[in-house]
Amino acid sequence: MNVEQISIFIENKSGRLAEITKVLGDTGVNIRALSLADTSDFGILRLIVNDRETAKKVLKEKGFTVNKTEVVAVEVPDHPGGLSRILQVLDRQQINVEYMYAFVERCGENAVIIFRFDETAKAVTILAENGINVLEGERLYAM
Repeated sequence: MNVEQISIFIENKSGRLAEITKVLGDTGVNIRALSLADTSDFGILRLIVNDRETAKKVLKEKGFTVNKTEVVAVEVPDHPGGLSRILQVLDRQQINVEYMYAFVERCGENAVIIFRFDETAKAVTILAENGINVLEGERLYAM
């Protein structure tokens, strides 16, 4: 059920983000979702891509520090209150959302949001018990 995300640590300076996207594009890696968080000195670029192994390999070859993280892709009803309902389900069970970001495509009538939880397995179980669809990684990479 989990999705593999790659995280790239980058210096907060002009051109670094462009370099990463060029390296990935030149090797045929398609970015499906992304999040960029920064401080004054560095940033963390989190990516869901169609080819994780190639992405990690080529970025490491270019000198970037790359890690993988397990995240969860959740279908969220695309209407007012859709995300709120899911967050309330998690809150009742004291599941902490460490971060989240949106996916670039819809899944039917739903949006897709990527979550990082403090207790991933418990969160996935709670979501399923409450009728909330968690997407398989392979399905997400192919979207």
